[in-house]
Amino acid sequence: MQKRILKELELIEATYNVKILYAVESGSRAWGFPSQDSDYDVRFIYVHQKDWYLSIDSKRDVIELPINDLLDISGWELTKALRLFRKSNPPLLEWLSSGMVYYQAYSLVEKMKNLQLQAFSPASCMYHYLNMAKGNFNSYLQKEQVKIKKYFYVLRPILACQWIESRHTVPPIEFQVLLHELLDEGKLKTEILNLLERKINGDEFHLEPQNPVLHEFIENELDRLLTVAKTFKRNQENLTPDLDRLFRETLDEVWA
Repeated sequence: MQKRILKELELIEATYNVKILYAVESGSRAWGFPSQDSDYDVRFIYVHQKDWYLSIDSKRDVIELPINDLLDISGWELTKALRLFRKSNPPLLEWLSSGMVYYQAYSLVEKMKNLQLQAFSPASCMYHYLNMAKGNFNSYLQKEQVKIKKYFYVLRPILACQWIESRHTVPPIEFQVLLHELLDEGKLKTEILNLLERKINGDEFHLEPQNPVLHEFIENELDRLLTVAKTFKRNQENLTPDLDRLFRETLDEVWA
């Protein structure tokens, strides 16, 4: 599959006349809870040639390939990625910390990582993960019968919020790291580990009654973390000059 992914990335470069700078896995495989039939969610950052940027018209800043049953590939153009980085965009920060890197070229990503502490906004990331957890909880876990896979799309953002609350740093992307670092041994952790094992073994689509232990934890944490988020101040760091310079340096490096 990695060979196929690299082949698709090469085809994207040739088709769109771009250079790919970074490509990673971003979905359940990177989060640490894939199922037996999980697809591959490949995300990448790319840069056009210099003349593409010398235009009075705005242009499309996303490349998306048609999704099939096994492969979902899409990418963000460099300036879009840097603007989102300036806003402490959690999905982009997750790309930078993904443990499954398919491709990396040039110095862009290392320079972004050097600026990550300045770019990171606890408030922005907390609200992002809280909205994700609350939306998934309300959409998927309110019926009498629920799919166990949906718990992880609520638990992971809640644990990410707990990490931000206690560490004030970008949360790890791996669910197991969050789980073992943040939760003490006990009934809650045991319930989650049992569900995780079942999901990985293929039970993720089974419908079953709500888990009262998980529901109590989720409801309590959603309320508590919203109060915590309100105490965080927005990041006032002005990274625009640094990111403008990084953009120009990347153009020169790639197209020299």
